[in-house]
Amino acid sequence: MSRGRLRARPMVLVVAAFAAFAAIASLAPRAAAAQDPIAGARLDAASHAAITRLLDSARADGLPVDPLVSKTLEGSTKGAPPARIVAVVRTVYRALGDARAALGAGATETELVAAAAALQAGVQPPALAELRRTRGRRSVASPLVVLADLVARGVPPVAATDAVLRLARGGALDADYALLRRDVERDIAAGASPAAAAAMRASGFTGPRVEAGAPPEAP
Repeated sequence: MSRGRLRARPMVLVVAAFAAFAAIASLAPRAAAAQDPIAGARLDAASHAAITRLLDSARADGLPVDPLVSKTLEGSTKGAPPARIVAVVRTVYRALGDARAALGAGATETELVAAAAALQAGVQPPALAELRRTRGRRSVASPLVVLADLVARGVPPVAATDAVLRLARGGALDADYALLRRDVERDIAAGASPAAAAAMRASGFTGPRVEAGAPPEAP
């Protein structure tokens, strides 16, 4: 082997080692983000630690973590004070726990997130439990999403709850709740009060009235 080749080999090794180091270094930020999902949030040390404890508690309790992470990053993006972000995330964490207590240990993540949103909108836990009993094995996610949306549109929580439960007792399918939301929205736009619109549409429900072309709902 020539001396030229002998001298070239150390340089090849150095280049290979540098390339490997660069590849590892490029993966480090992604690995850190996976280990610390709120790494990108602008938080002081105390607030970061407080939210990290909430995330750990959610994991230990089997509660969804993503809503807590999303709320943290949202607050940071909007420039909210760290103390305010911690308070909001803690509220979401408690709502998720209350949602699971109302819906039962078998509730899915989608159901828990929807139920937590309904609770934060002012719906009472017994209403969630009754909806769970009424729907049986069917998911309560869609009714709860509509329930929270009705409240967001100005329907008082009690009136919105009554409307959704009335449909549930009548055997409504997911598409029926979507129609309820659409009809109430139209009535409000036409000048009806939100409470009156919800009550009128719920009272007119006599059974599943899925529009043509809507996919059937699994039992």
